[in-house]
Amino acid sequence: MKSLRELYRIGKGPSSSHTMGPNKAAQIYRGQHPDAKSFDVTLYGSLAATGKGHMTDLAIEEVLRPVAPTTINWQPQVFLPFHPNGMKFSHDGGKDEWTVYSVGGGALSEGKSHGDRFDTEDIYDMNTLTEIMRWCENNGRSYWEYVNKNENSDIWDYLMEVWKKMQESVERGINHEGVLPGPLNLARKAPVYYVKARGYKQSLQTRGLVYAYALAVSEENASGGTIVTAPTCGSCGVMPAVLYHLAKGHDFSDSRILHALATAGLIGNIVKQNASISGADVGCQGEVGVACAMASAAACQLFGGSPAQIEYAAEMGLEHHLGMTCDPVCGLVQIPCIERNAFAACRALDSNLYSAFSDGKHRVSFDRVVAVMKQTGHDLPSLYKETAAGGLAKGYTQM
Repeated sequence: MKSLRELYRIGKGPSSSHTMGPNKAAQIYRGQHPDAKSFDVTLYGSLAATGKGHMTDLAIEEVLRPVAPTTINWQPQVFLPFHPNGMKFSHDGGKDEWTVYSVGGGALSEGKSHGDRFDTEDIYDMNTLTEIMRWCENNGRSYWEYVNKNENSDIWDYLMEVWKKMQESVERGINHEGVLPGPLNLARKAPVYYVKARGYKQSLQTRGLVYAYALAVSEENASGGTIVTAPTCGSCGVMPAVLYHLAKGHDFSDSRILHALATAGLIGNIVKQNASISGADVGCQGEVGVACAMASAAACQLFGGSPAQIEYAAEMGLEHHLGMTCDPVCGLVQIPCIERNAFAACRALDSNLYSAFSDGKHRVSFDRVVAVMKQTGHDLPSLYKETAAGGLAKGYTQM
């Protein structure tokens, strides 16, 4: 598995695969052809189907247009074999064609088994949670200590920067009123939920605040604000909501929060390695479902869960999102994406609590759920995987 730096990416929304990835690819291609007289970019499959709503064309054009005129071609019915998020760059009438894929979480791939420029070094020697849990139990260690064993020492400085950006996105979002960009004219809800939650008694206030924090980050993402992929832009509200709420409500130190971030990152990394975190590949179960699993593990880590209890919490967080489709209305990362973040954050807290009442023993392992999630995602028709062609997105008319 790769470094957690490649899972937690700091960048602008609304989509890691549709905005951050294509923007990065355009920067690479521009750097190779600084004297080009024109650029042509063809977007395929999911990138083309929901690219306008996700601002894919703007993310590419802001990089290439300052150099030369840029034409974007849309091919939503054409799915390249390696991944649904394919794109092809060329310049000056078809020269130097380059096909690249945005594979989720802002990551890129050339789809090659050898010689792929984006294939960075694996730094973890184990790729399943079962193996890692066994190592933790045999050595009396926690999951974050396994991260510490494999990463460079500066990972903690990086995770501190991640934590700061998460907090900033929450705090911006709960104070940012107005309407989100796009044709839905969707009003921001985080400021209202935050104010209302503060007025309730403690039992209801907890849920209301978690809702508000998740909405805050997701709404910042939907408006192109700076967020952290955890594991993606579309699911970026879940982890910050849970961590911010627990840090504020239980006075957990930054050091404890960083340990929770490391544990959660390990969960996301395992899914990324063995399945997918791309909504275009496996549906929303790979985004919000994985975010919920990560937050479940983080919460359990903070409350002193054993390795088995943390594994159980993560398993529940993902298991109960199996089959979730990715069907963004109007191709925007707004409906149902924003609301799903709020509910997944609360489900993560429930997963932690349920696990805490147990001894961590259960029948279906996290690794088994990851394998099932992958197969389920590949069994889903493409219209339910970030193409805005089915589900809630189908036939939607603006009021």
